[in-house]
Amino acid sequence: MTTVNEQKEIPESPPEGVATKRLTGNLTTSGIVFTVLAFNAPLTVFVGLIPFIIGSGNQLGTPVTYLAACALVLCFAVGFTSMGRRLSNPGAFYAYITAGLGKPLGLGASFLALLAYFFFLAGAFAFGGVSLESLVTDVFSGPDIQWWVYTFVLIAIVGVLGYVEISLSAKILTVFMIFEVVIIVAFDVASFVNGGPEGVSAAPFLPSNIFSGNVGLAALLGVMCYAGFEATAVFREEARNPERTIPRATYISILSMGSMYAISAWALITGVGASSVVAASAEDPSGTATGAVALYLGKIAFDVVLALVCTSIFAAMIATHNISARYMYSLSMDHVFHASLRRIHVKHGSPHVASLATSLVALVFIAVLAIAGVDGTSLFGILEGIAAYPLILLMLLTSVAVIVYFRRNPQYQVGVWRSLLAPGLAAIGFAVVAVIGTQNIALLIGGNEVLAGILLTLFYGSLIAGIALALIYRRKNPGVYARIGRQGA
Repeated sequence: MTTVNEQKEIPESPPEGVATKRLTGNLTTSGIVFTVLAFNAPLTVFVGLIPFIIGSGNQLGTPVTYLAACALVLCFAVGFTSMGRRLSNPGAFYAYITAGLGKPLGLGASFLALLAYFFFLAGAFAFGGVSLESLVTDVFSGPDIQWWVYTFVLIAIVGVLGYVEISLSAKILTVFMIFEVVIIVAFDVASFVNGGPEGVSAAPFLPSNIFSGNVGLAALLGVMCYAGFEATAVFREEARNPERTIPRATYISILSMGSMYAISAWALITGVGASSVVAASAEDPSGTATGAVALYLGKIAFDVVLALVCTSIFAAMIATHNISARYMYSLSMDHVFHASLRRIHVKHGSPHVASLATSLVALVFIAVLAIAGVDGTSLFGILEGIAAYPLILLMLLTSVAVIVYFRRNPQYQVGVWRSLLAPGLAAIGFAVVAVIGTQNIALLIGGNEVLAGILLTLFYGSLIAGIALALIYRRKNPGVYARIGRQGA
């Protein structure tokens, strides 16, 4: 009888111009860091999410919320990077959960992750189309064209960038991120130097304000702003010296986001005034941020911010597209998805077929929404809120997986802090956030309780479907089962 380990596979003959070799690349630490920052679209967070948390979350305590979320994610990163040094698989959450909690749950997690990233991508494309429509008509007095036309153009451009070598996308993301960071830092400095109408405010750090307002919603949204740093491990095969590059990029990404978000929230509170910023942000979140920019940096900076919001979301599209394509590629490498998705372009070294498939999914999704006459303006918040929930579940599962993995592999001799305490604290924190998310998911997507119920069914259904499929493979196709989580590839 032939065992799983003894099974041999007949190599496939790739079509002309493609290959089925592994991904290769030369991504540096900075290239990966800017990809993670691009995924989170920091300027979009500044214009839209920070004011929303100030107005509807825990109000003046928002800067501390971001610091607390940063501490939680850093605890997660301790175990995440420690496990990554012993696990060369590039599937990130998918590979880590598989190695720690087993192949069935790992495959279920991969379906959940792919679902989350596709929602992120669709939301980014929708918001990009709306932003371009607004920029063309309001700033440049151009023709009034439907948002979805711009979205289709963006899908095509991002698809081309996903098709070619990853380093080109990294260079574009770096340029866009530098402009975003410069404008955010310029506002922060101007706000603190000017002092605002009431002086530099210490209100965010008063105990009475730290726990004010809706702390649960603020915690959920605060953690959501750190989504995407998993990309540091997703691009492992394309990174230069991944044993050093991946951990370094992970910590730099988290600390950069944490400091940027906390300081910018404090600067916005100072610039508008602690006594009025909550009411102003509740009434008009994005208008509060852009108005503050115009006040302290001038009308030209205001127009620049409107343009940079477009480039910010464009950078997020590129980053999310590349992550989604590599998830599809990893699942194809495991023989779960069709073999064509694991083809690597001979010239560009990219998973070009998986990239094309990702573009096609986005195109069909947006086309359906456009035909249905859905308003693109509201789509970004809804789709991003939808995507945030499964990513929190994945971070919770990964935290538990780290603990189990090191308990099963004592030979690695990893310290208690890295193998138990830090991931344990992260697991507790994400469990709390997951409960809050379950209670507030309707609020995240605009208050639709029916849609919230459908989405929860979809999320947990995809997890269960992956588990069930893995169990079927274990019984009927042990060769594929052995590969799950990039374990046997």
